[in-house]
Amino acid sequence: MTNKTIWIVDDDPIYQIIVSKIINRSAMFSKIIPFKNGKEAIDQLQEVINNNEAVPDIILLDINMPIMDGWEFMEEFNNLKPKYLDKIRIYIVSSSIAVEDKTKSKKFKTILGYISKPVTVNDIVLIASDE
Repeated sequence: MTNKTIWIVDDDPIYQIIVSKIINRSAMFSKIIPFKNGKEAIDQLQEVINNNEAVPDIILLDINMPIMDGWEFMEEFNNLKPKYLDKIRIYIVSSSIAVEDKTKSKKFKTILGYISKPVTVNDIVLIASDE
């Protein structure tokens, strides 16, 4: 197991449990932190940055969530201090098969990929190895 941190930003608690088990099976991350929506995640990220703590290596971001969806999260994320933007790799993870969602994800240079649910161990290994 490596010393990497991954955040799961998804409003589905069952999915969070499943993807956490998949991530554990990959043995690629030492820390998995779940968030119910983009607002919780962006608030935590801002706090981590303000306290000079380690930012997550990877964020798995759902698109459709209450309070703050994935796109709103990305807008806020892009307003953070630039030195942090390059350290965090973001992947959209969604059950949406809409072409416009995949196209929109390409507009954000900080989104490195679009993964369709369900995520597999192989997906996790690939993104964790992609440094």
